[in-house]
Amino acid sequence: MRAILIDDEKPALQHLERLLAKDGRLQVAGKYTSARLGLQHLEQEKADIIFLDIGMPEMNGLEAAEHIMKVDRNIRIVYITAYSDYAIDAFELNAADYLLKPVTAQRLNKTLERLVSREEQAAPQPAAAEQADNPWILCFKRLEFMDRNDAGRKTLWRTSKAQEVLALMLHYRGQWVLKDMIVDLVWPDFKPEKAVTNLHTTVYHIRKLLKTWGMEVTVEFSQERYRLVTGNAPLDVERFVQGWQGGAVKDEQDWERREAVLALYRGDYLGEHHYNWAEAKRKELQANYIQMSLRSAEYELDTDRPRQALARLSALQEVDPYSEDICRLALRSYAALGDFPGFRSHYDHYKMLLQNDLGIGPGSIMDSWVQNAF
Repeated sequence: MRAILIDDEKPALQHLERLLAKDGRLQVAGKYTSARLGLQHLEQEKADIIFLDIGMPEMNGLEAAEHIMKVDRNIRIVYITAYSDYAIDAFELNAADYLLKPVTAQRLNKTLERLVSREEQAAPQPAAAEQADNPWILCFKRLEFMDRNDAGRKTLWRTSKAQEVLALMLHYRGQWVLKDMIVDLVWPDFKPEKAVTNLHTTVYHIRKLLKTWGMEVTVEFSQERYRLVTGNAPLDVERFVQGWQGGAVKDEQDWERREAVLALYRGDYLGEHHYNWAEAKRKELQANYIQMSLRSAEYELDTDRPRQALARLSALQEVDPYSEDICRLALRSYAALGDFPGFRSHYDHYKMLLQNDLGIGPGSIMDSWVQNAF
């Protein structure tokens, strides 16, 4: 795996390079004293991992991460910081890990073990019959394709209706869907004749787009019905459902496998599109994601990683701010860190949110537990 190092402190860069060279598992493809220079490298050459200092002038690491994700969403970022408080923000930006300065060989070894393990066990693994260059179909957050050989390639939709029709067919993939049903859902305000004409034109453009991407996906038509056959094309939602685990995490290897599955969830199912017909499935998948994430947070707390658990739970609260389970585990994390002002502040904020938004208070059992903690 190829890595680049970005830190405005030259001694820190040299120290990290020496540690990585001694370890031997990563190839250092470049080291830079500014995020701008690191981004220029990524525009010319690919990298698998970036070791990125957070506290830099001109452009800090968290800002740089936003630009890095636009260049290549598959890059894993390991943040380096002198201040552990930044760790939560880092994990909200999809950090693979973070290292506190000064970086030690022992702590770096743990990070590299996680990175290598995820590379070897990356889930979901393509099926045996799946071609290595088959693009992914992504439905979490928005519908788009992902070319694993060209991370910057964009999905160019002819119209938003083409995107919606394909999303609807994916929603019912493998099942025959009546033409009239598609028309009623996508063009409810059009006259039937005009809507059907639009559907035929839209299907033509969808087939053309699939062909352009070299997709093993076909749109079939028979007896006034359409069906989408996805063949070996990998679909993020399908892989998430296959890998989902709702029970307790068994061990570190199980935790690693789950992390790869959770990473598929870029956002709510078709969340940016606001399709009414997708709402029930969106809620179901979101609930599954939260449950699986909570089990991982519990495991992190049980294995003395409260800061990592708190970073995860802070991101989860953005998804479901009213969840008592999320709040309870977040409070456990603050207690494990010995951060009782943070504990109190977090709970007070949660109570205020419930009161202002829902007109209710926390459950009596939880409130009693919090009061007894002080």
